[in-house]
Amino acid sequence: MNLNTLRQDIPAGLVVFLVALPLCLGIAQASGLPPFAGLLTGVIGGLLVTSLSPSRFAVSGPAAGLVTIVVASIQTLGSFSAFLTALILAGVLQCLLGLLRAGRFISLVPGSVIKGMLAAIGILLIMQQIPVAFGAAGDAELLSLVNGEFQFSLSAMLVAGIGLLILWLWTTPMVKSVKLLGWIPGPLVAVLFGCMATVFGDRLFPSLAEGLPRITLPAFDSMSALVAELETPDWLAWQNPAVWMVAVTLALVASLETLLSQEALKKLRPQHPAPSPNKEMFAQGIGNLTAGFLGAMPITAVIVRSSVNVSVGAQTKLSILIHGALLLICGLWFSHLLNAIPLASLAAVLLYTGYKLATPRLFIEQFRMGPQQYVPFLATIVGIIVFGMLAGIGIGIVMQILYSIYKSHRNALQLTRYDDHYVLRFQQNLTFMHNPKLQGLLAEIPENSTVIVDHDNAEYLDPDVKAVLQDFGENARERGIRLSQWPVAVR
Repeated sequence: MNLNTLRQDIPAGLVVFLVALPLCLGIAQASGLPPFAGLLTGVIGGLLVTSLSPSRFAVSGPAAGLVTIVVASIQTLGSFSAFLTALILAGVLQCLLGLLRAGRFISLVPGSVIKGMLAAIGILLIMQQIPVAFGAAGDAELLSLVNGEFQFSLSAMLVAGIGLLILWLWTTPMVKSVKLLGWIPGPLVAVLFGCMATVFGDRLFPSLAEGLPRITLPAFDSMSALVAELETPDWLAWQNPAVWMVAVTLALVASLETLLSQEALKKLRPQHPAPSPNKEMFAQGIGNLTAGFLGAMPITAVIVRSSVNVSVGAQTKLSILIHGALLLICGLWFSHLLNAIPLASLAAVLLYTGYKLATPRLFIEQFRMGPQQYVPFLATIVGIIVFGMLAGIGIGIVMQILYSIYKSHRNALQLTRYDDHYVLRFQQNLTFMHNPKLQGLLAEIPENSTVIVDHDNAEYLDPDVKAVLQDFGENARERGIRLSQWPVAVR
């Protein structure tokens, strides 16, 4: 660390803090948890996980991708305290995965399934935040918008709509061309507009301001008040099998999102040597273990904040540590200022985040790549929405395996005719699953012909395949069929 890196890390840490603040609050709100839980998660990710992480640029904290899992898990387990027990177990599992060097297996997850997971998360996030953008103060189902039970709020819709407009404007060349505006994150501008709406609305239009729900952060005047705000785990919940299922889901999905973020970050800013995925999983496990003890939310490395950290010129971990310290200061001493943030502004930020995860361009790209990509992609999306995250990922992987087996099975054998000569080509190793195809091709060979087998590409033939070839070879002489380069001995 030197003066030059300080000059770049300090402003980078400030920018990352400004991006992380609305996301931490919004993700907590979307999860149905107190906003302080989101800030606490950002602090743990920014200070503790960063200290242990091998990456200089990866920013960890609450992730929008885990919102749906948190909401569903708390409903399944019945309480946040039981969920915290599952989070502690998930942290332990992540540490074990890191110690067992399981990070290398990330490459086994098909790209179509990963993209389907991200798209499903985006769709669920949008479905969850639409009622909030229309004025819901707490949990509200999307169905309530059409069944007559929902109370629409004009002020909330205006704040959310203008917030989305601001986020869109910040992606246009007009705003990007202004260097000063480029340094100000779009989510922060959207949230500041919402704050202005609540502050001036209370004075000028009190009736409209009443329909604008906002976040509620507690004020801490002592250490005992801070400790009293922290939720404690339900230590007896470990006996519930559902807790272990939630723990496994959290560990796998959080590890997957972290390692995917690391892979994406390598393309933005290569590090030499590259950060160890196993050490990163161990660091994330310690972070989630701590988050469970303190009453926070699940932690992952987040590509949005990490990419911002790189783009503004961060050189060392100091920028991430600064962002974590600022989140801590903000939560402890400036909660009264944060309480002016309306939920509709955070909903706009999360709606835009969901759109970026499930952009129509992603669906178009997958369909253009053919059924081998869009079939498991769509299966993953539908599976996650209908059955949950872990089951949906499993469905997507199974569909990809089945499709790969089908393509492999279809192209493994080829029969070509040249007058009365037939060339049977083995394109790969053959197993018992290729027997129906092999038997069908052999049945096409007529009597009094010559069969040549090209098996240079097949280093292994299953005993069942050899048995089919041997049976054909034993009957070939009676049918006047001449065999050349036959891969098995014929009695």
